[in-house]
Amino acid sequence: MYLTPQHILLAGATGLTGEHLLDRVLSEPTVCRVLAPSRRPLAAHPHLENPVGDLGDLLPQLNGQVDIAFCCLGTTLKQAGSQDAFRAVDHDLVVAFAARARELGARHLLVISAVDAAPEASLFFNQVKGQMERSLQAQGWPQLTLARPSLLLGNRAAPRLAEQLAGPLSRMIPGKYHGIEAQHLARALWRLALEEQAGVRVVESDELRKLGK
Repeated sequence: MYLTPQHILLAGATGLTGEHLLDRVLSEPTVCRVLAPSRRPLAAHPHLENPVGDLGDLLPQLNGQVDIAFCCLGTTLKQAGSQDAFRAVDHDLVVAFAARARELGARHLLVISAVDAAPEASLFFNQVKGQMERSLQAQGWPQLTLARPSLLLGNRAAPRLAEQLAGPLSRMIPGKYHGIEAQHLARALWRLALEEQAGVRVVESDELRKLGK
């Protein structure tokens, strides 16, 4: 069954994938309201509500009906500065955002996780992503979509050296480890949002690429 969501909540709209996703949902004729809190102001749009500030502070202030919530939050260890700071964003803030979205009536949450996410993973990054997934599942969402992209490809406002170096190589790796264009991931997330499928759905990077093309 396919849905026609009208009220969208989006976190991470200034990020690489979030920017593409915001453009996508604002162009959809069925969408009448997009609530997108962000650290810096977004371009004005008749259907966009854009509270500006720290997301943790803004969460209690968010209000209004929400059908579907997208979470495109994420940082890197280098950007965060420490493992604790990384966990505060990629686990704690994501889980807090999801809880608020549920309070506002959202029945479907779509979250960007990472390839090989697992609570007991040897790599800290994948471990935190896996723990985040587990925490979201414990919230009891009617519909939860966990997107696990491989290396994200695209032009960032602040380029990441590691991604620039690994990008060409990731395009040659087959299967779920093949790099994925951020615009394709955004397109895949929107297509997944339109599908009504109760429970938890994990979507690996190779499937995301197919959905996004």
